[in-house]
Amino acid sequence: MENVYLLLLIFLLVFIAVTFELANKTAVVLLGVALLITLNVIDEHSAVEKIDFETIILLLGMMTLVAIIKKTGFFSFLSIKIAELTKGNPLKVLLLFSSITATLSAFLDNVTTILIIIPIIIQLTRGMGIDPKIYIISQAIISNIGGTATLVGDPPNIIIGSKVGLTFNQFLSNLIIPVMITFAATLLYIWFTNRRKFQPINTNLTKIFTFQLLLEKIRFEFLHTKLDKILITKALGCLGIVISLFVTQTITHLTPSLIAISGAMLLFVISKVKVEEILEEVEWSTLLFFTGLFILVGTLEEYGILEWVAHNVFLKAGKNPNVIVLMVLWLSGIASGFLDNIPFTITMIPIVHLMSESVAIPQNILWWSLSLGACFGGNFTVIGASANIVSIGIAKRNKVSISFLEFMKSGTAIALISLVISSVYLTIYLWLAT
Repeated sequence: MENVYLLLLIFLLVFIAVTFELANKTAVVLLGVALLITLNVIDEHSAVEKIDFETIILLLGMMTLVAIIKKTGFFSFLSIKIAELTKGNPLKVLLLFSSITATLSAFLDNVTTILIIIPIIIQLTRGMGIDPKIYIISQAIISNIGGTATLVGDPPNIIIGSKVGLTFNQFLSNLIIPVMITFAATLLYIWFTNRRKFQPINTNLTKIFTFQLLLEKIRFEFLHTKLDKILITKALGCLGIVISLFVTQTITHLTPSLIAISGAMLLFVISKVKVEEILEEVEWSTLLFFTGLFILVGTLEEYGILEWVAHNVFLKAGKNPNVIVLMVLWLSGIASGFLDNIPFTITMIPIVHLMSESVAIPQNILWWSLSLGACFGGNFTVIGASANIVSIGIAKRNKVSISFLEFMKSGTAIALISLVISSVYLTIYLWLAT
């Protein structure tokens, strides 16, 4: 019993430190694991067994692919083409950048997408003489929405897919509808609440001239960078193979981790990039953070704590499938807005497993409920998702100040809209499945 109290205390302290960013999250989680081993709550062998290497290897493979593609200059080229297509129309800027952000976020790391998009959009909007704040906030929110659609789009989905054994196609086919509806509703909301800011600048000759000068400056800077077309072809080819294998996973029966890491290693072999340079771009701290969390949550499960929570909290709601599905959705959504959605998702997976065994709910619907809640809920606040934090950080470095409340004003409304859309979708889904 003493070990249980020690485990709960350590887990609670780690969760609080990670959520409120009291210290480096990776260091805190690994310190928690070290304490568990030192105090004999678990041993080293048991700790290693709790690591989900499927998730770790999948993340490593995708991070490596993205790092190589980024090195080619392709993302900069893509951003410039989008900027040219807008022709200085503020609404087109929103629509085109939102479309590319959502698409990239579905297939790449959404933090990487934000690192590419936000600096370009700040430069572009400033050149047009308009406030970049709403564009920065919108792209952070859109990246979280787009990432919800696929297995590899957002960390909660990667974790759920790896732990439960769900395929890329299952995520895409079951989540694409609520994601597309939410994407459209989000753009409509952003336009309606900021419609004065999206007035065309074609009546202002000064702004038009400034915009044209800005585009010329961007083109000039880009032309003096080294664009490796051969490497781009190889990198996009390998990415295409990886995505194709994700889609045909039910035929090939290859695991997502094997597909991702094989694609990355193939690209290393056929390209002339230096492995050491690319590996420096991999977010090793994130991978170690995941590793520590898997050990902490696995230990909670081993001691029966998560089973107790499932039976004494969630299953107290009764056995009505509609109530349970919506409870998981809304609890995940609200909690993910104020807590880090990664540890929350890892904690919830064994609980949802127990709930699905206790209540007859068909066709993995509880997993879609958890995914939609955890991913969409990240839009409530700045601290709800990594993409939000990175976006605000880039804005601050570019002297654009966005407060916690400014983000929350738009984020909360969109998160609530997203959860309402998801509630309707899941209710219909459950009705059709039963």
